[in-house]
Amino acid sequence: MNHLDLLASVRALAAEASTRILEVYASDFDVDLKGDASPLTQADLSSHQTIVQGLESMTPDVPVLSEESADIPFSERSQWSRYWLVDPLDGTKEFIKRNGEFTVNIALIEDGAPTLGVVHIPVTNICFAGCAGEGAWRTDNNGTEAPISVRKLSASGLSVAGSRSHSNDETTHFIERLNEHFGPLEMRSIGSSLKFCLVAEGVVDIYPRFGPTSEWDTAAAQAIVEAAGGQVVDTALNPLRYNTKESLLNPHFLVYGDDAGGWGRFLGETDNLGQSSKKNL
Repeated sequence: MNHLDLLASVRALAAEASTRILEVYASDFDVDLKGDASPLTQADLSSHQTIVQGLESMTPDVPVLSEESADIPFSERSQWSRYWLVDPLDGTKEFIKRNGEFTVNIALIEDGAPTLGVVHIPVTNICFAGCAGEGAWRTDNNGTEAPISVRKLSASGLSVAGSRSHSNDETTHFIERLNEHFGPLEMRSIGSSLKFCLVAEGVVDIYPRFGPTSEWDTAAAQAIVEAAGGQVVDTALNPLRYNTKESLLNPHFLVYGDDAGGWGRFLGETDNLGQSSKKNL
């Protein structure tokens, strides 16, 4: 099965998982805590089961790593050159708040790079998808599909995506430096991997993340951003890569659009990334 055929099948699977999530969303669900104190609901588990079963049926020889089955030892997964990386419900905190800002994320990782990604929004039934070398698309809830791409920097001002639930001093410092360099900023706060999607479809210019995330949080959306012409890099300006170490935590990172306007030069020639963020790499 080629990548575009896989992408169509994964879109359908993400939509099916979204249906399972919405069944729980409409009920009086319970919230448990995992070992790291992060929340867990029946929606996470139902989506996980749906996706894993679907992927195993679709590509039986390709292993699956999901947030809800992440205890596979590195000695085993380090042997994988190709695998699925899944967040069955990205934004559980937003799910609990019932604000609609949560997603289903499914990515194909090949040689450490995300080459195919789907981000489906259950509440709106909007789907973002991207495939390396083929492009990126947004499908609306009426089934209308349109290609998307990142936007070029404009002299009229910069738009910055920020987390709905996470912020810190490093992020504030970085935004201050952006303001000094580019002028007045428009801030867009939203939950889950939707921040990546805002960059991919050209609604915002950059999303800085100087806080903890895991690999399943970012892989699918990174595939979409890169397929749309954007970049997802660590604070040394290297592309995020996957399954290269024991820990499944990401370094701090930046998501930005078209680089013709000098993003790389700005980020590389100033101290705007902050010392503490570099220490965490």
